[in-house]
Amino acid sequence: MKKAVFLLVSLALVLAACAPAAPATNNAGMMQTPAAPDPASAGNGNLPMQTQTGNGGMTPVTGVINTTAEPGAMTASNPAAAHMMEPITAPNVGSASAEQGGQPLNFRLENGVKVFELTAKAVKWTLTDGVEATAYTYNGTVPGPMIRVTEGDQVRIIVKNELPDPTTIHWHGIEVPNAMDGVPGMTQDSIQPGETFTYEFTAKPAGTFMYHSHYDGDVQVGAGLYAPFIIDPREPEANPATVDKTLMLSEWRVQNGITYATMPMGGMEPNYFTINGKAFPSTETINVKKGEVVRLRLIGIGQFVHPMHLHGFSFKVIATDSHPVPEAAQLTKDTISVAPGERYDIEFVATEPGKWMLHCHILHHTTNDNVEPGGLMLVINVTE
Repeated sequence: MKKAVFLLVSLALVLAACAPAAPATNNAGMMQTPAAPDPASAGNGNLPMQTQTGNGGMTPVTGVINTTAEPGAMTASNPAAAHMMEPITAPNVGSASAEQGGQPLNFRLENGVKVFELTAKAVKWTLTDGVEATAYTYNGTVPGPMIRVTEGDQVRIIVKNELPDPTTIHWHGIEVPNAMDGVPGMTQDSIQPGETFTYEFTAKPAGTFMYHSHYDGDVQVGAGLYAPFIIDPREPEANPATVDKTLMLSEWRVQNGITYATMPMGGMEPNYFTINGKAFPSTETINVKKGEVVRLRLIGIGQFVHPMHLHGFSFKVIATDSHPVPEAAQLTKDTISVAPGERYDIEFVATEPGKWMLHCHILHHTTNDNVEPGGLMLVINVTE
């Protein structure tokens, strides 16, 4: 009998513990709405605060708001965030200086030094037919002009700022003196609108590099302030590739003719994706003869990862971030993910005639404003 009573009491306690709590009522018997949590107690307002329990689990702290910050809310209390989300504009937006970016930049020799000149300025840049962006550029194109020198060359680069905002240039991956590294407030003062700054260094090591703004990079780099920088080896290659192309991968956000910065946050995602500043079908067609060796220098300059897939051929990864890969260690692939800031040199032999596609395999990245085909696609045209 005692055992039966014990079981009944235990069952009652279990059922009571599982039952939902009754809503609170006031003196009139009316149900009360729980008071809103105090925002001051909510930490940063983005994630629920938690404490660890004895069994290793996590228990939410009561009174904490479990919300995700939205861009609109961020701008009210964060002027920097508001600036990043503003339209990209400039008082005197000019015309592009050429249809294609990344073309070799001429230099002059001064006492053995190769002198290049760059002007940072805003232009209207065509991403694809019917779509124009307000772009921040070097010398009026996206990407800016390619600087190509030989390992050991003395290089001087004179930069004039015609943008409405300060800027600097970082020489991504190149071994420069600290004072030439382009970090505002640390290695140099920002180049103010109307000012000129001179960078000077020895070009080393050999490989695939880039240069880009290091001021307000969330906005300026995404708006087009980037370009390739190639340093050829002091000793020429024994068997250089017949076709050598540099492809810079980036993203844009253009809505109703207005250009915004792109970044991986709500409301700021890109709707156009470009190779050398162009979205398919306006991307360059690479023409190759059957049997030729093709080298593609892939550079991630945006804020998103792009797994680039080649149709028709496998390729070898011959260099990563300008560092040559020993032949015995070279991977054979047909898809390679290019993260922001990374550079990969890949090579293949064009053995089969036809029109072969190179494209990002995040397939949304092959759309223009959510319509395919577009974005990160180009054709490699192999002929007899």
